Amino acid sequence: MKNFFKHLHLVNKHRFLVFIHCCKCGLFWRGLVHDLSKYSPVEFFESVKFYYGTHSPIIEARKSIGYSKAWLHHKGRNKHHIEYWCDSELEVQPIMPYQYAVECVCDKLAASKTYLGKNYTPTDLLTYWLKWDIDRSMNPKIREFFTNVFKDIANNGEKYILNKKYMKKMYYEYVLKK
Repeated sequence: MKNFFKHLHLVNKHRFLVFIHCCKCGLFWRGLVHDLSKYSPVEFFESVKFYYGTHSPIIEARKSIGYSKAWLHHKGRNKHHIEYWCDSELEVQPIMPYQYAVECVCDKLAASKTYLGKNYTPTDLLTYWLKWDIDRSMNPKIREFFTNVFKDIANNGEKYILNKKYMKKMYYEYVLKK
């Protein structure tokens, strides 16, 4: 029962941070509906069972049973996840639309802050991204967009990137223009 409330608090805290970040980027609605599937029974109860507090319960589920039903459910319903836009039948992966790419940035930033708490630094997201990105299937333009946004967070802080003008400029420069 203790993990139930701890996980509920974690999800609410994460969603609140994503909402704030999305609002700064002009995506009020995306921030409001972000990760609602985390409250569904398949996602919520597995996450309670494998709750750890410092990292995603999905990692613990994979260690324990070899996969995560919560993740399979989550990535198929939330367009802000890179995995949603992967199709193993295609040679070049689809381009994630602007609104979901920006929501993804806000999501990854909020997740870093949520799990790292007071230990969070602006370089953490870039460090995580560079480890995570190895051999991931995604559109190269989207990869370049995320990498450069996360570099800007590391070098200039989140206040520099969390606005509509910056996001549109970066998306245009790395995704649409090329």
